[in-house]
Amino acid sequence: MSGGSIATQTIPLSELILYSAQHVEGVLAGRSLSDALAETPTGIRAGVQSLSFHTLRRLGHARQIRIVLVPRQPTNTWLDALLLVSLALLDTAVRVQECADIYADRPDIPVYAPHTVVNQAVNAAHSQDALRPFKPLVNGVLRRFLREREAILTQVESRPEARWNHPGWWVKALRKAYPRDWEQLLLAANRPGPLTLRVNERVCNVQRLLAVLDEAGIEAFSPGQGAVTLNKALPVHAIPGFDLGWWSVQDWSAQQAALLLPLSDGMRVLDACAAPGGKTAHVLERADVRMTALDIDNERLFRVRQNLQRLSLLNDKVELVCADAARTRQWWDGEPYDAILADVPCTASGIVRRHPDVRWLRRESDIRDTAQLQSGILDALWGTLKPGGYLLYSTCSIFPEEGELQAQAFAERHADAQRLPAPGQLLPGVPEQYQGDGFYYALFTRTP
Repeated sequence: MSGGSIATQTIPLSELILYSAQHVEGVLAGRSLSDALAETPTGIRAGVQSLSFHTLRRLGHARQIRIVLVPRQPTNTWLDALLLVSLALLDTAVRVQECADIYADRPDIPVYAPHTVVNQAVNAAHSQDALRPFKPLVNGVLRRFLREREAILTQVESRPEARWNHPGWWVKALRKAYPRDWEQLLLAANRPGPLTLRVNERVCNVQRLLAVLDEAGIEAFSPGQGAVTLNKALPVHAIPGFDLGWWSVQDWSAQQAALLLPLSDGMRVLDACAAPGGKTAHVLERADVRMTALDIDNERLFRVRQNLQRLSLLNDKVELVCADAARTRQWWDGEPYDAILADVPCTASGIVRRHPDVRWLRRESDIRDTAQLQSGILDALWGTLKPGGYLLYSTCSIFPEEGELQAQAFAERHADAQRLPAPGQLLPGVPEQYQGDGFYYALFTRTP
């Protein structure tokens, strides 16, 4: 699908709408979109992901439109999701007709003719026994929106959820934390992040990869040490060097972890919350260390193994351990670590560009809960670090409770924790030219 032009599909749009509606229904019930997409048939997965991502990036707007058109929320949750997907697509279809140039550089936006959206949404309802009785409702709602669109948008676009496409509590939290930048953060969250590669400098380098990409007609540049960003995202197998282990997909902000942690050959290093293994691999690419990769989820730990195997980094110096990082008695052998990477659980509020379901899955209370979980993990890990060693606290969050406030509280609890230079809070789109995701970094050394 290409932004600014009518999408052509061999797969009926009605089928994509049905699957996308199921996935949006799941997100609203608390299910991860990634899990749902993993179960989607391969042949339609890309199309369904495109529609699902677009709907979730426009969900606040679509939901407020649905409330005007159908004030009483449908008890059939699949029907409600079908309306949300259809309204998100339909509103975009009209906007593209009105201002095609604005969408010319947005390949992430699925675009269809308005009448196609209406007809295919009605067909989608007709095709399912559970939705067929609501076919007239779907048809009536969508056609009324087209007739009264201007008046309806006037009603809804002043509502915070519709304007920013985030839950109201999320908008309020960012306004409080970033009084100058909150609008830019919310706008950045509704555009996909760039595809950035981390070059495996054991087998390749930035200059060589850029040259190979240029020969293949792929435009790219380096945002910094060991990284290459593509001007246009591509499937990984369409990019030279993947099967050779030359690179891994990893956001520029996430790559800072292994660059910030002081490393040297022979160190004993712990990656305390390792899955899916990107940061583990980066550490092993940078230095010949004894690595313990720890994660509480055995299935996710298997992904760490797969990633290390692809990059030829799995050897007898790498130990994979499934355990709770906060319960050191379960897994620690008593030998202190020289360096610890504590990329601890968080709300993932900094990566909503890539995971648009996160904003709708989270609740305001999650910030407090994850901050408390982080405190327990950090305190436990500190006891496994040798004097003179380093601990890097990292989160993919933009909420201060999971960043600077946590780092300050940790330093207050541990008199032997000395802070070292680190970037602190990284914000997508702030400054405007910064293309990385939202991450937080604080580096500590344990004073003797």
